[in-house]
Amino acid sequence: MPEENEELKHIVRIMNTDLNGHQPVQMALTGIKGMGRRNARLLTQKAEIEPTETLGLLSDEAISRLRDIVESAQDHLPVWMKNRRKDLLTGEDRHVMGTDLMLTQREEMDILRKTRSYRGIRHERGLRVRGQRTRSTGRRGATVGVSRKKK
Repeated sequence: MPEENEELKHIVRIMNTDLNGHQPVQMALTGIKGMGRRNARLLTQKAEIEPTETLGLLSDEAISRLRDIVESAQDHLPVWMKNRRKDLLTGEDRHVMGTDLMLTQREEMDILRKTRSYRGIRHERGLRVRGQRTRSTGRRGATVGVSRKKK
């Protein structure tokens, strides 16, 4: 429970993302795009912070230590936990988070479209990409009905 002299930080900024200071550290870190619960738990343990502690009650020193660990997450995560295994452009294993993740996904989509690959064409047309059935599901957008003959 917070004491009277402790000041709760309502918003903590890590990796250009505003995190809720009322949540436990592990759950608050999942607010960063590309950070899951397992990654968050591992990185809080690397920063020597209790994952169930409230983020807003951490000291400035603990928050800066956490910020450093999260920004260099690539060095602290095992290979099987990274989200960019065998990157298309570089060929190395990376873990991308935040705005970098959105940029990389957009670049990959552009590459798929430019090479006119099957996946790229499906993305362009707004259709299912990963082999799902489309005969009966995924009917959204402009409705095409059956027109009756006039008598």
